[in-house]
Amino acid sequence: MIQGVRVKYDAERWEVLRGKRAQAEVLLRALGGLNAFVYGSVARGDVRPSSDVDVVVLNNVPPFMVEVKLEAAGLRPYAKEIVQATPNYVPKAYIYLDPDLKVTVSFPLGRMRKREAEFYSWGGKLDLDGLRRGLRVPGVNKELNLIVPTEDGHIEYPVAGHEAEVARLLNISLDTVEERLRVLSRRREVGRTGTFLKVEVPPDEPLEDAVRRIAGRNEFFRRAVDL
Repeated sequence: MIQGVRVKYDAERWEVLRGKRAQAEVLLRALGGLNAFVYGSVARGDVRPSSDVDVVVLNNVPPFMVEVKLEAAGLRPYAKEIVQATPNYVPKAYIYLDPDLKVTVSFPLGRMRKREAEFYSWGGKLDLDGLRRGLRVPGVNKELNLIVPTEDGHIEYPVAGHEAEVARLLNISLDTVEERLRVLSRRREVGRTGTFLKVEVPPDEPLEDAVRRIAGRNEFFRRAVDL
């Protein structure tokens, strides 16, 4: 493996990780049976106090199933939105549960392509069992460094120039690594260029109603979702 930079966590960082993982566990328990994962820094372990707690449901399920499970666990949204990055990408629903802790649940509204599903492995994803066992997984951070967990922290490796090694370690396609590297590198250079579609949904409106409403006026969206 290429030479990396070793990072050792202090007591404060381990405490932040425990807190954010406790929040993630509440969500994953609530979403039991829906193939839910926490992904990103909470799965890798390289969290900071400002890190989001991001949970994704990878099963293609009706939106009401996610909303009912969250409500049954006493988890109520303060905001929702539907986002479609490009006309060729499946739209996704986002449910925001805590503005201070930055807790979010998302799920696809149609069938994801292989590269879209592999996005979560790119960043690192972990299920409820792995979370309970205290596991941490490798994944790529926003600085485009591969994070490989160690007993006392992690080791960082640059992705650029080592795409094939990263693909093998994360068990994803080389095409996905190259695409993510290209997209995120450009984003760092020119900034976020916007999305094809982004619709805010009132917290009390069922997402299925919003999906039908948007599909009635947007052909690209209608083709991509499962109604």
